[in-house]
Amino acid sequence: MFTKNMLKVKTSGKWEEALKTSISIRNFPRFIVDEPKSLGGTDEGPNPVEYVLAALSSCTSVMIGLISKEKNFSYQGVDFENDATLDLQGLMGVEGVSPHFQSVNFDVAIRTHEHDSRIEELKEEVEKRCPVYNLLKDAGVRIESNWYKK
Repeated sequence: MFTKNMLKVKTSGKWEEALKTSISIRNFPRFIVDEPKSLGGTDEGPNPVEYVLAALSSCTSVMIGLISKEKNFSYQGVDFENDATLDLQGLMGVEGVSPHFQSVNFDVAIRTHEHDSRIEELKEEVEKRCPVYNLLKDAGVRIESNWYKK
């Protein structure tokens, strides 16, 4: 899985019907990616962009864990709330309209006794190093992140 300083990730997928696809990752159970009925799917699972938002939360969570150890930052828990907008015209092929997220609002509520300045320091380091955050940012998605003590 590791080659020098590189990590290779791999998935596989199988179209099931309509807009539904089953996905396999490593030895985990297959899961369904689908679209709501209003978009022509069967609504049997989250859609791809919902998984991207979920990936933002989980990737941020991983990075908080790793960086907290490096910085001796103590916390008892983290809750995430996020939402995003995308212009469906982009999905429909309208010229000049991006099909990916236009913006993401991302709230991180961290249960900690650390000072606000330490939370800000953690936020800056996480946002600098989180792969999913940077994937979105580098795609030109406007990300509004709000970290606060819970």
